Amino acid sequence: MNSYNSHALTTWAVEERPREKVIINGVQYLSDSELIAILLGSGTKNVTAVELARSILKGAGNSLQLLGRQGIGDLVRIKGVGPAKAITLLAAIELGRRRAGMQHPEKIPVKSSETVFNLFYPLMGDLQHEEFWLLMLNRANRVVGRYKVSQGGLSGTVIDTRIILKKALDNLASSIIVCHNHPSGNNQPSDADVKITEKLKKAAEMLEIKLLDHLIIADKSYFSFADEGLII
Repeated sequence: MNSYNSHALTTWAVEERPREKVIINGVQYLSDSELIAILLGSGTKNVTAVELARSILKGAGNSLQLLGRQGIGDLVRIKGVGPAKAITLLAAIELGRRRAGMQHPEKIPVKSSETVFNLFYPLMGDLQHEEFWLLMLNRANRVVGRYKVSQGGLSGTVIDTRIILKKALDNLASSIIVCHNHPSGNNQPSDADVKITEKLKKAAEMLEIKLLDHLIIADKSYFSFADEGLII
């Protein structure tokens, strides 16, 4: 049986082959659709991988940020995208997300809520579920550790103050900052957010650990309890 695909990357004209463009010019010169085409490897009987990649981008509003929020179910709805191609794309997106979050925060002095936002946005900015993270600082306000406390669903996640404080004690933290995301895009704190902040602040004080801030990240914006005078 002949399984040759007439739309595989190797059958295109040289000037249309993304892989050859990488060799000649470098990967940074490829368009978003060409990068996705390399991940796809091939198109279908009637469309090239680049054309299929354009359809994928169009389905995400031509936004890589929105593409990062899609799951397997969203991708396989596109004609020509099966589970294998969808999983390859999701794996590449996750690698990019992890690379963006793999800074060396211990080298960064935390001076403002914006610094905290820049540390956590790559990790949580485009998630479709809630995550709650802990940032631990020494006396010089330099990061000594970063830890994911919990992961939940679309509308919330369970927070255990004991886990947070144990982790802070294990890392000899002098102060802590907590951060979570709102997949809804609304950065305003809920009643539950306010209550957990107050509870955590009081519990931390008993251990001589100061809660400096609680950030809520939603899309490209954030809410800071400290900036709003809700943590004194």
